[in-house]
Amino acid sequence: MESIFDFSVISNNFLQFMIGRYPNGPLGGLALTLILAFISVILSIIFGLILGLLCISRNSFIRIPVSFFVNLIRAMPLLMVIFWMFFLLPALTGGKFPENGTVVFALTIFTSCYISQIVKAGIASIPKGQTEASLSSGLTYWQTMRYVVLPQGLRNMIPSFVNQFVSLIKDTSLGYIVGVSELTQVAQQINNRTQNYAAEIFIFLAIIYFIICFAFTTLSRWLEKNLAWRKSI
Repeated sequence: MESIFDFSVISNNFLQFMIGRYPNGPLGGLALTLILAFISVILSIIFGLILGLLCISRNSFIRIPVSFFVNLIRAMPLLMVIFWMFFLLPALTGGKFPENGTVVFALTIFTSCYISQIVKAGIASIPKGQTEASLSSGLTYWQTMRYVVLPQGLRNMIPSFVNQFVSLIKDTSLGYIVGVSELTQVAQQINNRTQNYAAEIFIFLAIIYFIICFAFTTLSRWLEKNLAWRKSI
């Protein structure tokens, strides 16, 4: 019985799916998707940590505007943030801004706001008695956060950081809107060129995303089981 699918389009264009037109052109495909996600998640963890600490600051002049900004970004679709960066960054820099940089900026701003809430939850998971004991021993509030609370809270945050990375990998697919040749954009280009293979191409695309996301989700569960701080200790 003859198959209704013809996956030869995948084998014929496998390298383009993986690395785009590199080395004869710009890097793209799955490689670019992972690079964009890795850069964005590293920056997001840094800025998310800062935003999270500012959101719990005792200074209301800092806490209120930062919390408002975080909630504002979280209430918006990522697509809108990408469009904002696409038009705002060239205006600020006075010239054309790289599409890859636009997506990294948008993903970093968007994800940082979500990670700030992970940071808040991680800090809240540490018993208040440890904070009170540290303050009573003479440490300042920020010294307590740096030396006592954060080192323990970060253990609880790691699985959530991995989950956020999984979401970032999927979110990079929106980069095709501004012309970034990540995996989804490459799949669309191949589909436009070959025609009549849309089902095979997007089945393959779904399999790739599933494998990557399933692998990191499994890692997240393992980390949650082995690294999370336990109250019984």
